[in-house]
Parts: sequence; structure tokens; C-alpha cells
Amino acid sequence: MMNPVTEAELAEAVVGASGPLRIMGGGTRPIGKPVAGELLSVAGLRGVELYEPGALTIVVKAGTPLAEVEAALAAEGQRLPFEPMDHRPLLGTAGEPTIGGVVAANVSGPRRIQAGACRDSLIGVRFVDGRGEVIKNGGRVMKNVTGYDLVKLMAGSYGTLGVLSELSFKVLPVPEAVAGLRIEGLSDEAAVRALSMALASPFEVSGAAHAPAGADGTPVTMIRIEGFAASVAYRAEALKALLAPFGAAAVENDAAKVVADWRWVRDVEGFAGQTGDVWRISVKPSDGPRVGAALQAQGLLYDWGGGLIWARVGAGRDIRPALAGVGGHATLIRASEETRAALPVFQPEPAPLAAISAGLRAQFDPRGILNPGLMG
Repeated sequence: MMNPVTEAELAEAVVGASGPLRIMGGGTRPIGKPVAGELLSVAGLRGVELYEPGALTIVVKAGTPLAEVEAALAAEGQRLPFEPMDHRPLLGTAGEPTIGGVVAANVSGPRRIQAGACRDSLIGVRFVDGRGEVIKNGGRVMKNVTGYDLVKLMAGSYGTLGVLSELSFKVLPVPEAVAGLRIEGLSDEAAVRALSMALASPFEVSGAAHAPAGADGTPVTMIRIEGFAASVAYRAEALKALLAPFGAAAVENDAAKVVADWRWVRDVEGFAGQTGDVWRISVKPSDGPRVGAALQAQGLLYDWGGGLIWARVGAGRDIRPALAGVGGHATLIRASEETRAALPVFQPEPAPLAAISAGLRAQFDPRGILNPGLMG
């Protein structure tokens, strides 16, 4: 295993590689097809390089633990806008999630509906490509050496285009208050209609989810609002009145309880320790209930107003035939190595898009050594 602690050492490791490399940060997200290759850990590249609270920007090395980044921001009353998921409960993994791993997988939580995805908060990257060259884009440099928007390109590339070494983010203040609304007993269809109504309202919803089986086993529809205390109180009551046709909504103002509820959604805690494979499916919210019914899943969770479906199904089952005719994509998040080797983990790309992806990999990793086959 190679453990570089500087960007220069990372570049040397890639240059000197004689075969495939398996790129790893904290090792908490074993998503994708299994990769055979020498392990290259970036966990040694850690630390906050620059933090300017007044400018709402932070620059960190890729191997920095996510908890360390969040603690530095919290000390100044700030946070990452996109609410990154912790995959450890769902995947049963240990270790420390790194900020580089978050970017590599474009990990985005329930607040995505309001604040955007990880890639939308990412303003700069430094990485080592498959030739061992250091490339920088965005952030304080604002130099695009290749003609590509590398900041967006690297988010969600799973280490197949380059090994991240440094990342720059825009951050936001932590809101003064948070409240949650809960409606019990709705069907999936009614829940999505209620969530759509809430999201279309002027009341700035920052979380919209539905669990056919909540923590107590019964259906629960959840809405979150954040902001100044007086505004949150007003919007909570306004939303309660707006959603009255769907049933009586309970308003929760205990911040700790609301945070715990949305951590349960964010980390898909209801599936933790349960048997079966777990898929992450993105569809139009209006299609969510129909897709959920077609899956005949052992467990479901709807986030993003119904546009993100977490489904727990029997081991080894390919769910994509059940999605025929529905626009969207499905990613296999949790399964055995055998299943991940046998099934396409990521949604198969149409031929034109696959050709573009292959061209990008050839440009950035001409030797084909960076996580080869992981997304294939």
C-alpha cells in the first residue's frame, strides 16, 4: 500500500505505478465494481489549508476527515451546504469518511433540494491525473488548463479521472433555528403530493422525505424548514395550514430531535443492519410512487420530494427491468462483491455518452490505471 503525505509524493506514486491503482480515502464507501490493483491511500494528505469565514470559503486537503472539516466550520457557525451522507451505518463500514471521498462520490444529502449537490458547493480542485501531472482548476487559481470544467467533472468521478489532492468549497452560516413537520399514515402517492405542494410553496423547505415504514414501522412524511427563528415559526404554521387536507401535521421545534430525524433520513438508518441489497434511484418526483410500487422492495425511503428512492431488495436482484420506460437512473450502493462484479453498479450509459466518458478517461488517464473498471 502507498501512503503519500504530500501532493508531490502522490504524483510520484502515480508516475511510478507499474499497474492498476485502487484509490482510497477513508475506505467507508466501497461503491462500484471491485478494483484489482495496488492500494493508493490519500488519507495522509490532510489538514485545512485556508479558511476564511468572512469570505465563506474553505480549502482542505483531500484526505482530511469530514468530521474535522465540519468541526472547523462549526466553530465559526458555518457548515457545508450539501449535508453529506455518512455511509457507514448503511454499508456497515468503519474508518473515517474523508472530504475527498465525499467529492469523488458527489455525496449529497436531503438539503440538496435547496442548496444543490456537493458539486454545486465545490469551487476549486487540485488533483493528480493518470500521467502523474498535477492539475488545478477553479478556487483561488481560476485557471482552466484543459478547457474542461474540472471542478464539476471531478465530483462524482470516483477517482477514475484523477486522484484528488486539494479541494475548495463555498460554505454557509448555520441557521438560527430549525423545525420539522410530520404527517402520519399517508400512502406513497399522497405523501409525494404533499411534499410537492410544500416544495412549490414560498416557505423555503430544506428537507422533504417520506418513509412507508418510519422508525416506528408506520408511514411518516417529513418536512424540514430552517432559518431565522421568527421566520421558521411563521413558515411552520403556514405549511401546517397548507397541508391540512393531507392530515394534521405535528410541528417539532426541538432542534436536537429534528437533527436526529433528518440524520435518519440522510444516512438511510432504517436499512442499517437489514438484509438485502440497497439501490439508490433518481426519478422525477411524480414517478416516485409508481417506481416504488414496481420494485416490490423489502424497504423503501423517498427523499428529495420523491425524486430519490432508496430501495432494499433481495440479494443479487437486478431492479432495472422494473424501471423500464421510466426516465432516471439506478445505482447499486450495497451488495456483495459477487453481485457488484456481475451487475452494472452504475446506470449503463447510452452509446454517445459512453463514448464521451471513454474519451475523458483516455485524456486524463491514458494508461488506464486509476480505479480501472470501477464505474464500468
